[in-house]
Amino acid sequence: MKGGLAIAVVFVLQAACAVFFISDIVASVLGLETEPLNWETRELMEIGAAIGLVLGMGFGAVMLMRAIRERNLARERLRRASGAFMDLLDERFAEWGLTPAERDVALFAIKGLSLAEIAVLRNTSEGTVKAQTNAIYRKAGVSGRPQLLSLFIDDLMRDEIAGRGAPRSAA
Repeated sequence: MKGGLAIAVVFVLQAACAVFFISDIVASVLGLETEPLNWETRELMEIGAAIGLVLGMGFGAVMLMRAIRERNLARERLRRASGAFMDLLDERFAEWGLTPAERDVALFAIKGLSLAEIAVLRNTSEGTVKAQTNAIYRKAGVSGRPQLLSLFIDDLMRDEIAGRGAPRSAA
C-alpha cells in the first residue's frame, strides 16, 4: 500500500508538471496572452518536474528489475517442472516395462501426435504404431490416450498439492 501511494504521488506530480509545460508551450504557439508566472514559481515547477522525472525513472527501474526477477523465477520453475515431468515419464515407463520403441511412441502420444504422425517420425507403419499404443495402454492399465495423460496429470497435481517439487513414486 505504501509503495502504491508513492507511485500515485509521483504520477500526480509528473502529470501536473506535464500539464503546466504543455499548456505553456501551446499558449506560446497559439499566441495566447497569459499572466506570466514569477520566476520563483516557474523554478519550483521546473524543479518539481525534474524530481518527478527522476523518481519516475527510479520507480521504472525498480519495476523493471522486479519484472525481470519474476520472469527468471517463472523460467526456472518451468524448467524444473519440465524436468520433473520427464523424470515422472521415465519412472512410469520403467514401471510399466515399456520397450524403447514403446517409450518413443508413448512420448509422442503424450505430446499429442496422431498415429500417422508418429508412424512418419518413427519410419514405420500406422499399424505398428497402433499395436504399440495398445500395448502401452494395456501395460499402463488404461483404455486410451486421455486416461494415459490423466495418470501423469494426477501425479503432478498430487505433488503440487503436497507441496513437493519432486514426482511422487508409485506404490
